[in-house]
Amino acid sequence: MYHDHGTSEQFHSELKSDMDVERLASGKFDTNQLILHIGMYSFNILREIGMKMLDFKEDAPISMNVKRKRHKSVIRDIINTAAKWITHEGYKIVKFGRNFRWFNVFKKIYLSYC
Repeated sequence: MYHDHGTSEQFHSELKSDMDVERLASGKFDTNQLILHIGMYSFNILREIGMKMLDFKEDAPISMNVKRKRHKSVIRDIINTAAKWITHEGYKIVKFGRNFRWFNVFKKIYLSYC
């Protein structure tokens, strides 16, 4: 009954703290339901990206000897990335900074979904 109970608690903690859903914004049930649904979708997307990051361990700038990546780490390493959207001669280009260490992992994750 309590198999993998700690992991379940950790997911619950990540939803509350890392994704800032500790206190619901409204006293209205419908608004809070919408916030929880959006949180659920973003939680699952971040979890999927974290699992994809582990598929490309060899390209990561740090060693990843873990079974899964915390949502806070995924947000810090992949999501909160400085980039510039450029349109040049009809082409749309996304430019990243020179010091973006996670570019190879980001590129492989992006290409895996295209």
